[in-house]
Amino acid sequence: MATVLAGVLGIGVATLLSNARFPGRELLDVVVTAPIVLPPTVLGYYVLVAIGRRSGIGHAIEAVFGAPVVFTRAGAVIAATVGGLPLVVKSGRAALEGVEPTFIRAARSLGAGPVRAFLTVQLPLASRGVVAAIMLAFARSLGDFGITLMVAGDIPGETQTASLALYDAIQEHRDGAALGLALSLTAIGLVVLYTVNRLSGSNDAR
Repeated sequence: MATVLAGVLGIGVATLLSNARFPGRELLDVVVTAPIVLPPTVLGYYVLVAIGRRSGIGHAIEAVFGAPVVFTRAGAVIAATVGGLPLVVKSGRAALEGVEPTFIRAARSLGAGPVRAFLTVQLPLASRGVVAAIMLAFARSLGDFGITLMVAGDIPGETQTASLALYDAIQEHRDGAALGLALSLTAIGLVVLYTVNRLSGSNDAR
């Protein structure tokens, strides 16, 4: 769910940053992609303040759904989305800006509107980079620890992610379980990176 949300929101923001010219564009890019360099605990704190029970957003969520979002599965999804979103925006923007502008101008000159030119020309040509960006977001969301722990907690069967389960296994000296989780996460990460490299290589060759 976090990958889907990060993908949709990230590509939307990346499209805005790559195709539109407006005051504060680069500032928006910095704000959205800041989670790449900020410590996870700092991000977790900001998210907790933003959606916690004392915030306006937190009050609104509780009024609509009858329960707070913190320390729930929804909170875990939000935490993982925050972790993965900047990778989609950064890599997605690079992929979209890498499309030859001549193709887009040609589509516009033939009568295609901005949305149609984006959907039928720019996005398909940038598809490899976009898919790579979403895969990186998936790997980042899967491996998140700090943001999830602060926003959703470590509740077995509810908000406990693989990274949190690995930490618990180490603390409880369950070496076999810890090794299995570590190897699984490593394998997924390596597969994602290999696929991303292949997609990037295909783009370079083309």
